[in-house]
Amino acid sequence: MSEMKEATVGPQNSSLGDEIVGRINQLAAISETSEHLARIFLTREHRAAADLILTWMRDAGMLAHLDAIGNVCGRYEGERPGLPCLMLGSHYDTVRDAGKWDGPLGLITAISCVADLHKRGRRLPFAIEITGFADEEGVRFASTLLGSRAVAGTFDRSVLGAKDSAGISMRDALSQFGLDPDNIGAAARARGELLAYVELHIEQGPVLEAQNLPAGVVTAISGATRLAASLTGMAGHAGTVPMLLRRDALAGAAECIVAIEEFCRTDQAGLVGTVGYIHAMPGATNVIPGQVSFTIDIRASSDAHRKLAVADIVRRIENIAKRRKLQLQVDVTHENRTVPCAPWLKSQVSEAIANEGYRVFELPSGAGHDGMAMIDIGDVGMVFVRCRGGISHHPDEHVDLADADAGARVLLRLIENFRPRGSTG
Repeated sequence: MSEMKEATVGPQNSSLGDEIVGRINQLAAISETSEHLARIFLTREHRAAADLILTWMRDAGMLAHLDAIGNVCGRYEGERPGLPCLMLGSHYDTVRDAGKWDGPLGLITAISCVADLHKRGRRLPFAIEITGFADEEGVRFASTLLGSRAVAGTFDRSVLGAKDSAGISMRDALSQFGLDPDNIGAAARARGELLAYVELHIEQGPVLEAQNLPAGVVTAISGATRLAASLTGMAGHAGTVPMLLRRDALAGAAECIVAIEEFCRTDQAGLVGTVGYIHAMPGATNVIPGQVSFTIDIRASSDAHRKLAVADIVRRIENIAKRRKLQLQVDVTHENRTVPCAPWLKSQVSEAIANEGYRVFELPSGAGHDGMAMIDIGDVGMVFVRCRGGISHHPDEHVDLADADAGARVLLRLIENFRPRGSTG
């Protein structure tokens, strides 16, 4: 009988997914251009999206406000005011030419779950807070997780001087947005205020689709190391320099890229590596490239494994450069630690998935998320929702209605049955 009662969680005559998909489309209409979805930090579109989300939060029975960095924050009190909170959320900024699900699905789903609790007059022995993080993608100022770092109290004030492509500093952009750049510290939360941070997000990969599952349990957010590599050889005439006498930087870079791919492809522990940018100079059809710069992005679900892999990859490209008589420069431009999802939260996510009738499947996140910052003030858990073809950061990014609904029901069940760490309930 208890399982029959549990199965009645949530609305009986309507789909949470319908509301979620409708709002996803509504939010996607707020964009820099109608042709390509772009909602960038501290822009006019960003403000319009924040205002819409604030309205949804208030309609869901929450007190809501914009914090000092532009995060949209809502709070649904528990059985009595002032209780510690379970924090839910995701980001509402996008990359350029984005899909509409990355970020907003987790934020909108959380709001819909709270709205359902409010509709039923349900209060819990803890508060629920929802945060729509203002900048996770880092598109405008090339510094990611700005919203969640402000909440975690780890915001680096030196980035206020960073400038966008139009020469506008972050400090000035915040002021133009109506925020005080000297007050960002007010967004910070204390560890004791949070019971945990849980984020629902599209998988951004094809694993759940291959498993024929609508939702999965995230084990960890993989750490990432990004490198900037530069190879210098000798430019020369394409018709007069014999092949054996060339110091072709682009051919060297090509060999390095293939070596990186082969190294990661043969790794048995899920290592992934990407060369996403390459620039050859002087860049003329009839000139042997004398200098090439390219990026390397290495990710793994273990910091130790990632660091060993990076060292091995650098040794391999050093050997290629030496053999080809090229000068190599490699610099680390970005490093994020691996963030493990807390076992006690994974267990509760697994219970929610199982009680919704789905097979429990665990997988790591290769993409970064706001939990990478939030780990500094609380334990982190994540729910992944299947996305079509594993496509993300692209207009073809898509979640089926049934999967949006399934993800919402898993999250709602998790919320209603949530037990704080160490609880015996």
